[in-house]
Amino acid sequence: MRHHGFDYLVPDSLLPTLKKGCRVIVPLGSRVTQGFVIEIKSTTRVKNVKPIKENLDIIPSLTEELIQLGSWMSNYYSSHLFRVLQMLIPTALKTKMEQYILVNDEIEKDNISLKELEIIEWVAKNQPIKQSILIDHFSNEKHLIQQMLQFGLLELKRDFVDKGTSKKISFLKLKLSNEHLLLEIAELSKQARKQREVLEYFLFNQINEVSLSTLMSKLNINRSTIQSLVKKGYLEVIKKETARDPYKDRNFQDKRVTLTVEQEQVLRKIVSSFNGEEIKPFLLHGVTGSGKTEIYLQSIEEVLKEGKDSIVLVPEISLTSQMVERFKGRFGSLVAVIHSRLSQGEKLDEWRRIQRGDAKIIIGARSAIFAPVRNLGLIIIDEEHESSYKQEENPKYHVREVAKWRASYHNAVLVLGSATPSMESYFNAQNNQYYLLELPNRILGRKMPKIELVDMRDELRVGNRSMFSQTLQEKIDDRLNKQEQIVLFLNRRGYSTFVMCRSCGYVMKCPHCEISLTYHHTNRVLRCHYCGYTVSDPQNCPECGSKHIRYFGTGTQKVEEELVKRFPGVRVIRMDVDTTSKKGAHDKLLASFRKHEADILLGTQMIAKGLDFEKVTLVGVIAADTLLRLPDFRAAERTFQLLTQVSGRAGRHHLSGDVVIQTYTPEHYSIQYASNHDFQSFYKQELKQRKMMDYPPFRKLIVVHFSHQQLPNVMKASQLFVKELNRLVSRDVEILGPVTSPISRIKDRNRFQCMIKYNDESSTLNKVNQTISLLIEGLKDRNLLISVDVDPYVLM
Repeated sequence: MRHHGFDYLVPDSLLPTLKKGCRVIVPLGSRVTQGFVIEIKSTTRVKNVKPIKENLDIIPSLTEELIQLGSWMSNYYSSHLFRVLQMLIPTALKTKMEQYILVNDEIEKDNISLKELEIIEWVAKNQPIKQSILIDHFSNEKHLIQQMLQFGLLELKRDFVDKGTSKKISFLKLKLSNEHLLLEIAELSKQARKQREVLEYFLFNQINEVSLSTLMSKLNINRSTIQSLVKKGYLEVIKKETARDPYKDRNFQDKRVTLTVEQEQVLRKIVSSFNGEEIKPFLLHGVTGSGKTEIYLQSIEEVLKEGKDSIVLVPEISLTSQMVERFKGRFGSLVAVIHSRLSQGEKLDEWRRIQRGDAKIIIGARSAIFAPVRNLGLIIIDEEHESSYKQEENPKYHVREVAKWRASYHNAVLVLGSATPSMESYFNAQNNQYYLLELPNRILGRKMPKIELVDMRDELRVGNRSMFSQTLQEKIDDRLNKQEQIVLFLNRRGYSTFVMCRSCGYVMKCPHCEISLTYHHTNRVLRCHYCGYTVSDPQNCPECGSKHIRYFGTGTQKVEEELVKRFPGVRVIRMDVDTTSKKGAHDKLLASFRKHEADILLGTQMIAKGLDFEKVTLVGVIAADTLLRLPDFRAAERTFQLLTQVSGRAGRHHLSGDVVIQTYTPEHYSIQYASNHDFQSFYKQELKQRKMMDYPPFRKLIVVHFSHQQLPNVMKASQLFVKELNRLVSRDVEILGPVTSPISRIKDRNRFQCMIKYNDESSTLNKVNQTISLLIEGLKDRNLLISVDVDPYVLM
């Protein structure tokens, strides 16, 4: 892993503008690429140092703090420094190399063919032209174009395109005084009626400029009218930069709420820590519906009074819209929003508003933790236990750890909020590493929903083979008759979990990954949820040719279909990855449900937390055991959290709520304690299990993943790694493996892994990195991929 940089010469022309944090174009080997200036010094030991080619920034893209954060992340998460720094800026600021074709005017063009002449003339007319566009235009002449480049008739130019451009709008500016304007209107001919309308619009509205699009729509005119007025010198076209605001057409309102005594006590403790000398993180443990969001809002009001900025993180994009509604309603344009469903341009404009200091409150999912604020006073991580706060691609960082680093840097307050805190966070609170704040009751004396467990084995015994227990069916009927709303949760998407032949037992699997394909009924395809491989719905078994193909398991599409059959006329909104892939889909679906345009909201994890609907009085969990079956030491914790969170969607307002949890293992402690809203008992029981197995929070973990197309190669590499690491580390470090990964093959690559259990010591990670470097150097196998996951959340 490379955690440091390269030395380059700063040309005299760049000395006045080049600063730490600027993006630059630099040569690297035989190519040129984008880099970041992380240090400026007066001397170097490097001989024949190459010069920087170009500075891309007037204002540095990275602050001093973000450079330091990147360096820490690179070391702690064992990731390349450049990869980390790139992640800290919007995608739109990552330059892209384009290849252009031009005609070489210095080469004699004697004895060329008619086709070559045609290509030369077309390029001369359109140059510089992208190579890809030229090849598309002359798709049958790829070989000829390559020859023309080889012999110099055409030349190839490589250039970097900075995608971080601002959006500009055309405005029309009046170049006449009022007196001249009256005269010109009077002198226009009768045929120039549209031109007269344009000039009269400026006169009657007493304006000097107007956007081109506004004028064209209001007066129903075309561009030729405008061009005529520009030619006459009456108007000029000017370009103005404008921000892309994803919420510009929305009107937000939110009222300040009087806090309960419990909320007031919590708020006072948070606010009293502002400007403290050394601040420990706060863990706000509040049951669902206890009013944590209002505490967040009023904490931010106090931070604003100090002139400082706040970052608020939510785990799901589906929660962003609800948070944005409340925060924009309270704080207006001071709020900036960053999440993955915004366009590149929208994200860039929000990022620039933060960079300029125009936005003081940043709301978003995981990546919002890197917002370039300069005076951070408060970080809030809502639903802090959520696994989505851990990134599963390199660098495999956890938001909570990054937030701790940034809070320490700024001496800011960090608040971790959850109804079901992670085992690690609650353990830290119990051991005085965090301040613990408790909200054990719902606001306004509202009761927690009544939870009923249904043993699906009993349903089978009495002949009920549907996915809905008798209890759940009766309660759905009751709510539909009362015109109340229902949330149904299933932790799967698609139609069926897997497809199997009843004749020979063959299960349809992905040819590239060791996992069964999921059936999607809408377009009748089987899809791999790891690599995206799709195949049409089979009519016959590929193994034995039998027609006895059956769909097993239950997916969200299948539940939707069954609901419509069983409850005629029911209106269902389905929310899963398939229905929310389009931009704005989350907001539209949730807004529709809020307006009671549907009776049932059916979905996966994205509906399980944070959502607040007044008329939801019933929550149904179709299959509570899904997570329990995973080979993961956090399976019980995740099950408890998910059941508690989804149950908390019921009865949050004046109507009381019921929850029905369908399960095949009602005796499991995570399900039992969730049904009784008993976090403390679950925590104690789970802590015993973790202590017995030496898992977090008692020890730290590193998982090292190996992958290769050839099975012998990955086995050899993983075994050599374990042998060498055992030689380097102390005896109290435990190395498990290497073993085949739970999913043994993804995208045609065989996967092995080993787990390292250790105490909180940086030397272990250093030795892991040292061993990997020795292994890569010794094997010299470019197809071998090794990745390190520090504090892993998923062991698949």
